[in-house]
Amino acid sequence: MNSTKQYAASVTGSIPLITIIIAVFNGTKTLQQCIDSVANQTYPNKELIIIDGGSTDGTIDLLKKNNHHITYWISEPDRGIYNAWNKALAQTKGEWICFLGADDFFLNTRVLEQMAVHLAIIPANIRVAYSQVMLLNNDGETLYPIGEPWGKIKERFKQVMCIPHQGVMHRRSMFEQNGKFDESFRIAGDYELLMRELKTGDAVFIPDLITTGMRQGGISSDPENTLVTMREIRRAQKMHGQQWPGWIWFVAMTRVYVRLLLWRILGEAMTRKALDAYRRILGLPAYWTKT
Repeated sequence: MNSTKQYAASVTGSIPLITIIIAVFNGTKTLQQCIDSVANQTYPNKELIIIDGGSTDGTIDLLKKNNHHITYWISEPDRGIYNAWNKALAQTKGEWICFLGADDFFLNTRVLEQMAVHLAIIPANIRVAYSQVMLLNNDGETLYPIGEPWGKIKERFKQVMCIPHQGVMHRRSMFEQNGKFDESFRIAGDYELLMRELKTGDAVFIPDLITTGMRQGGISSDPENTLVTMREIRRAQKMHGQQWPGWIWFVAMTRVYVRLLLWRILGEAMTRKALDAYRRILGLPAYWTKT
């Protein structure tokens, strides 16, 4: 008996439909790997929705070639990733929904199968479930996993984004009750969305499971963009009644300004080396020189 049949036989009742949403713009270098990682999942009850922002690099031809793997796709100009995700949400039928970047991918063929075992038994009042994701550099080299149990980060989440969004499953009812992504955000719209749910609600952490490979580098490691992210996080906090950001946010913001200052004084290459030297002192793995 293959793994899919074994899984289906091990769960009583219906297995949840999982929707995977991908937003892409000019993504020919990595999108095929992302699509393949979804198509090759052993879990049978899934749908794939892709929103393309009007690519001009051959992405549309790639989507046409993979049409048999895609439940729904469209290519047209959009107003950014949260606008694209909101378009996709209008097409979803899944009980659980996850979001992949076009340069992300599921790490193995059984990720959804393993995740669904847990999703099937999560109480209806819990609408966010997540696992770890693996950070990779742009060459696909493994860095280290991120994501910690909810009990450990519940209070920290109110100050900084510490849930890896590529590892999150959102219950459909969360969007039906709380609404879609706020498109006025450029980077931290996922944090604001989760804040709506988790400022009073709880999440479930699924242990011993690393679901997604998430590439780092470029925009994601640019301190200017990190500064925008931190400011947007603070805006989200204010929207949800948090008058003061908390000391964790202040420390994180201070680090961003220090990195930005070093970037301008020492240059990018020297700053990356200095930052990783500091990480080694703290007993942490290298990040900056790898991305």
